[in-house]
Formats: sequence, structure tokens, C-alpha cells
Amino acid sequence: MKLDATNNPFLQDWDTPFGIPPFEKIRCEHYVPAFKVSFEQHLRNIEDIVSNPEPPTFANTLEAMEKAKPVLDKVLGVYYNLTSSNSDEALQAIENEMSPLIAAHFAAVSTDVKLFERINVIYEDRSRHPMDGEAEKLVEQVHTRFVRAGAALPARKRERMKSIEEELAGLYTSFGQHVLKDTNAFEMLLTREQELDGLPISVRASAAAVARQRGYESGYVFTISRSSFTPFMQFAKNRELRLKMYEAYTHCGDNGTDQDNNKLIGDIVGLRHERARLLGFESHAHYMLDDRMAAKPENVMALLDQLWEPTKKKVLQEAKDLQAAIDKDGCDFQLEAWDWWYYTEKVLASRFELDEEELKAYFKLENVRDGAFAVVEKLYGLRFEEIEEFPSYHEDVTAYEVKDSDGSAIGVFLVDYYMRPKKRGGAWMSEFRTQSRLGGDIRPIVINVCNFPKGSLSMPCLLGLDEVTTLFHELGHGLHGLLSQVKYASLAGTNVKQDFVELPSQIMEHWAMEAEVLKNYARHYVTGEPIPQSLIEKIRISRTFNQGFATTEYLAACYLDMSWHSGEFVGEQDVAGYERNAMSAIDLISQIAPRYRSTYFQHIFTDDSYSAGYYSYIWAEVLDADGYEAFKENGLFDRATAIRFRKEILERGGAGDEMSMYRAFRGRDPVVEPLLAVRGLD
Repeated sequence: MKLDATNNPFLQDWDTPFGIPPFEKIRCEHYVPAFKVSFEQHLRNIEDIVSNPEPPTFANTLEAMEKAKPVLDKVLGVYYNLTSSNSDEALQAIENEMSPLIAAHFAAVSTDVKLFERINVIYEDRSRHPMDGEAEKLVEQVHTRFVRAGAALPARKRERMKSIEEELAGLYTSFGQHVLKDTNAFEMLLTREQELDGLPISVRASAAAVARQRGYESGYVFTISRSSFTPFMQFAKNRELRLKMYEAYTHCGDNGTDQDNNKLIGDIVGLRHERARLLGFESHAHYMLDDRMAAKPENVMALLDQLWEPTKKKVLQEAKDLQAAIDKDGCDFQLEAWDWWYYTEKVLASRFELDEEELKAYFKLENVRDGAFAVVEKLYGLRFEEIEEFPSYHEDVTAYEVKDSDGSAIGVFLVDYYMRPKKRGGAWMSEFRTQSRLGGDIRPIVINVCNFPKGSLSMPCLLGLDEVTTLFHELGHGLHGLLSQVKYASLAGTNVKQDFVELPSQIMEHWAMEAEVLKNYARHYVTGEPIPQSLIEKIRISRTFNQGFATTEYLAACYLDMSWHSGEFVGEQDVAGYERNAMSAIDLISQIAPRYRSTYFQHIFTDDSYSAGYYSYIWAEVLDADGYEAFKENGLFDRATAIRFRKEILERGGAGDEMSMYRAFRGRDPVVEPLLAVRGLD
């Protein structure tokens, strides 16, 4: 297909600051033609590799594959980011059209028998040919990817594998779009003062801003976006309104409307199981874990079970404490799920004299961001210099050039912090360009996306402690992408085993609440005064408070994920009933739901990455809690320890064996005791 490149920015060189995509020139009508051209270019380049009469070598096959899709990489970088962070109906229509075609394209490449034959020759001969560790890891990774895609299967099964991938891609897109639409569809407009009883000024200000964004001249709008839902549940005195919010939140994608996800779940689970069986695995969980550090479902379940027993004891005590608070209030009802946040806030305030609203006054978004940057500079010598003029897809985006201590360029870091209807929920790190050194020094363009409530003229964006942790967490992912120093993009940054990817992000969280760090960035948004030592001490002693709840809802979601992918679900079963049975099997108390119920569990139902893999956070938490002990032992900002973490973990991406990289940093295998202490489960 020929297309006039002058009319399509994807087919042009980007003469922009730092090579940031020219968003102002990219329109919806550019995507489909650019995809078609880039597909054809990729397939032509693959055909050149396959038809090469020379014997297969690492250079003429593996390196050639790395270079084979330059235009497609550009298109996908923009497409995947904008469909998540700045979507609209036109882009969603393109997503519906293109998702199966993208999946079909990559499935065709990954099941190309002649290409696989060349890869297999190199894989089988790798011990007899000199090749550095990174090259050998790339050979192993690509060979594994092709085998797992079905390249080694008979023709009939290969074709079925390709059709499964296409079907799944469409289902994933529909699931995510349903969650976004259902989330945006719900709003609770409050106009009477008594409805606002208990809500602090900052929460009201955020809700008023949302109301104006949605076209209301007055009133306060609350949504089921987590940044709106959580503070409402913490502070709203009106129990009926809390119930209304809770029911809306926990029934997202489960309302019998066009956005209902129940049937999609059954279809996704069924197709995944069929795919696993085609490849010779017992279940989708066995298939996914075969390529992760955990290796098999039994290892995951052993870790979850080890944590579940002490967690159950802790959460039952927390429930008793909350019921006592209800009784003390003179209320004649039993604790329910929609009471948990509200009475937790009361117990927190009485037990530790800690007021979440008082705390938020010290966590202005800009100060937290600058504090996180300061931690990175002290650890690794990096500097974040704001870029004044750059192409942007939304006015909320800010850009920084990241430089090393010697002034050399590291990459570009974008942040998009505020929630809006066109953005899916949650927080994540992504890339517009991945680091590599193949054919030049390609520096990364990394982005952090969050959903913090936007401030107003009268009230800036103030973060709760969980949101502060989220900002540090995503910056940790960002560093993994920015500091990558590998030759091949396929191994760069976060391209590691799924249950290792959370180590850099979660270890970064630890610095957020350290006293010497808080004194640097936590300043009152009105007076500018640093956070007092008394509040820092209250934060410290309260860190394990409510960890029974936090760990319970997280582990419940892990068990739910593993249950969905165990192979036990059959298509005619009721999704809600299956979920209830899975939660009953672990004795989950009725006052707590899994962190994500099935119909809005986007981690596991919008792509394969975290399916049978939501446990990854706690698996990596064993590593990050143990790894942070090295900093506590040597000094929170000990440069030698930081350099070792940078060199052995952050710079290496997926270029080595993950556990070997951890041992090279820590000097030994990880132990679980630091994790138990961090969560107060010891």
C-alpha cells in the first residue's frame, strides 16, 4: 500500500524536541493507513530475513528482526498510550477495528514456520557460537516467544492459535472500553449541605471541580474513580450515600447494560484455557507461570497461603475494632463493607490522633513530585529539567529532560497526573520510545500516568498517603525505563519477567515516608512550613494500621485471578457465583471485597500481562522489602548501594536472569521476614 507520507505524520521523521511524537499533527484518520503501511513494511522485512540464502546467524536473523518494524513501533507507541490516557469515541472505534488486526499481524509473524526454523537453528547452536550474555538472552527470549505462540505446532493448531489471539484481542478491547464507559456513566450529584456532612474542604473542592467539568453550574459530583470514591467513603457521614457509592463501584461492568462484562469474562477464560491446552499446558495459569520466576501455580499458592493465615487474624481484629467504634457512636448496625473506610478513619484519628485531611495539607502534588525527583538525584545523580516547549496530547502533560550527574542525556520523562473522563482508571508507566543501542544510541521517552484529583484556584491538588506512594511507585517504573542500558529494545527497561517488574517501583515507595525525605518535600500548602516531627512520628507508628484490610483485599484478588485461570471454570457457569465460590473457599469475610471484582479487573482481563500474575506485586514485595534492607543497613542514600542497584537491576532490563541480577545486587537470595514486618504480619 502506498500512501503520501506528507499527509501522515507517522510516515515522516519527527523533527520535534527530543523526538517526542508530533501530537498536534496526529489525527484519528492517520492511524489505520499508518498501521497498514507499517504492517506491510514489517512483513517485507521478515520475508527478507526468511529468504536470505546465507545460513542463519544472530546478526542476519535476530538483529534483523529487532530492526524490522521501525514505523510500526512509532505507531504503536502513540496508539497504546493515547487509547489509555486520552481516548474518545473516534479513537475507541479505531481500537475496535485495529485490535484484532494487530493481534493477527503479530500472530502471523510469531507462527511463521520458516522464520522459526532460522531462530531454532541459532537457539540449538548457541552454545557452539560465541555470543555475549545479552545476545544469548535475546535468542532464548525470542525462541520462547515463538514456541509459546504456537510456531512449533502442526499447521491446524497454529491456525487455531492465531484465531484465538485475534478473538482475545477484540475481547480485551471491549472489556477495557466497557469499564471506562461504565466508570464515566456513574455520577452522584450532591446539592444539599446535609449530604456533604463530614466531607473536608479539599474533598468538596475536588468534587465541585468535577461538577463544573461535567457541565453543572453548582453542586458536587462524585464518581467511582478511585481518587473520588476513596475520600468519599472515608469521610461521608451519610451511610446511605456510602452504600450507593459502594454498590456502584463494586458493580462496574456488572449492570446488565451494553457495558456488561460477564459474558466477556467467560469467553476470555475459555479461549485462554483452550490456548494453554493446545500448547500442552494443564491450564492458563500453568502456561503463564512457565515463563515467570514463580514457574508454577503451586509456588504462587504457597506464597499466598503463607501470607493469608496471619492476614486473616489481623483483619478479624480490625473488624472488631471497627465494630467497637460503631457501637461507641451509638449506632445500631453491624459493620458492612461500605462502613470500613469511614470507621477506619475514625479509629485512625482516635488511636494515633492522625487526621488524613490534616496530613493531605502537607502533600501538595507539585511538592511530592519534586521530593521524589530529589530522592532520585540523591540516589543516582539524575536531574529533571523541565522542557518548556514540546508537543503534547493534553494540557495536563509536563515534560522533563533527564540528565545524568555528568550532564549527559538519559532520556525524556513525561507526567500526566490528573484524572479525566478520557483516561482509564489507575496509574501506570509506559513508553513512547524504548531505549536501545542497536543502530545508534536511542534514548527512551517514558511517561507516568495517574488519576489524581485536579486542583482549583482555591485549592491545589493535595494527595493522600496512598496517592503519595503511587507517585513514588510509578517513578520507580519510570527509572527502570529511563536508566536501561541494553543493546536490544526487546530486553530494555521493564521487559523483564512479570513477577520481577514491580521490584524497581515498589522499592522506590520506601523512601516516600522516611523522616529525612518527608522533611524535605512535605510542606504545608498554605504556610510552606515543613511537616512537624510529631506528624512524621504518627505516620511511622501507623504504617501497619489497616494492613489487615489492605492485604486481605489484595490477596483476595490474587486468589480470584488464580481461580479464574485454574481451568475449573466452564462457560455456562455464572460469573458472580463463581467469584463467590472462589472467595468462600478462602473464607473471605463479607465486609471486604477483592480489590478488583471480576467485571472490572482490568489487570487480568484487558491483556495477558497480569493474568495469572496479579500475585506479582506481593512476589516482588518480598524482593523490595528485602532489598530495601540493604539501604537501611548501609544508609538510605548510600551511593555505593544505589550504584549497585542501578547497575545490577535498573540498567540491565531483561538482559539477564532475574534472580541472578537480584543476587548480584543483594549478595544473597531474598528472605520473606522483611515483608512480614513491613505489613505488620510478623
